[in-house]
Amino acid sequence: MSHLDPDRLSLIALGEPATDEERAHLDTCDECALELAELEYTVIVGRSTVGVGDLEAPPERVWAGIAEELGLGAADRMSTAGGIPAADERERAATADEPERASAAASVSDDEESPGAPAPARRKRRTRIVFALAASIALIVAAVGTWTLVRETQPVEIAVATLDAFPAHPDASGTAVIVEKPDGARQVQVDLEAAEPSDGFREVWLITEDASALVSLGTLEGSTGVFPVPDDIDLREYVLVDVSQEPADGDPTHSGDSIVRGELGFA
Repeated sequence: MSHLDPDRLSLIALGEPATDEERAHLDTCDECALELAELEYTVIVGRSTVGVGDLEAPPERVWAGIAEELGLGAADRMSTAGGIPAADERERAATADEPERASAAASVSDDEESPGAPAPARRKRRTRIVFALAASIALIVAAVGTWTLVRETQPVEIAVATLDAFPAHPDASGTAVIVEKPDGARQVQVDLEAAEPSDGFREVWLITEDASALVSLGTLEGSTGVFPVPDDIDLREYVLVDVSQEPADGDPTHSGDSIVRGELGFA
């Protein structure tokens, strides 16, 4: 029994309609029907990555694993810059592998065109290639998915400020880093280098650029503190981070004695 041309099976798997004769053959030929099913599976796996969106390039170890899985040499590995071989890498690979590829091409040509090579043997080789490609695509999707998931569960730094000393506290310095958590909540971490106060306490503030409004984030205990940023605070307006020295007098307003202050720079 003659079988359908492998190229036609590939086109049908990609969505090209089969003719009545081809459909009738697939209904009666288990071998061609199985090969078509394997090709359709590969197409489904490949197309399943389209909706993933913009993805981070996986680490080099992912491409190394794929190259090892497929038995590729170092020159055949894809660059991590978008998963596409760099131009110079492609040129070196083409030059280095030309004799080997020529030999391989001749071997494949002999196998496929030789009358002595039975059709089942050729189809088994094609099946192995199909499954290798499907496994490689699945490996890429799994690696990128894991990479994206890990990245999405980490807080993202959105702004940083260098806190400069006021004249009354010349030796003080500090930094403030604002991060946004996966749930959208924002936090500011303040690190302060300054002498411990003999009395009173130190308080962290967010202040508008023109100092017309301010909000207290809390008391700084020690040299480092993490404070939640209220949801209704627009950090594009409250761009100044301030640490003040406050007396223990029960007055919730700013004492006017700032230790350090700095403006947020956004990522």
